[in-house]
Amino acid sequence: MADWKERLGMVYSTNPDFTYDCGEVAEEETLAPEKQTLRVWRDTKGRGGKVATVVRGFVGKSDDLEALGRDLKRGCGVGGSVKEGEIIIQGDHRDRVTALLIQKGYTQTKKV
Repeated sequence: MADWKERLGMVYSTNPDFTYDCGEVAEEETLAPEKQTLRVWRDTKGRGGKVATVVRGFVGKSDDLEALGRDLKRGCGVGGSVKEGEIIIQGDHRDRVTALLIQKGYTQTKKV
């Protein structure tokens, strides 16, 4: 991303020690799988009545969440996405997703 776009509304400073703060928040480190508590449930809200399996509760970097989402989609053989800290798998695959998470070491997985 271009750095100058973040500074469009900034006023010039004459302070030689001034450093511009973009307000970026550092991502949390990814917890070990056995320390994470993930919740898996079936959802239809906001999806035009279509069923989706949702996984929430992941604590860690967005890259690791996307990698986990990719593995779950591949394991179920369906599509899906990773949005706003949750993994969305198309269709009702709660049992399969729970089994895949336990296989990967996420022992505190709860099917709701």
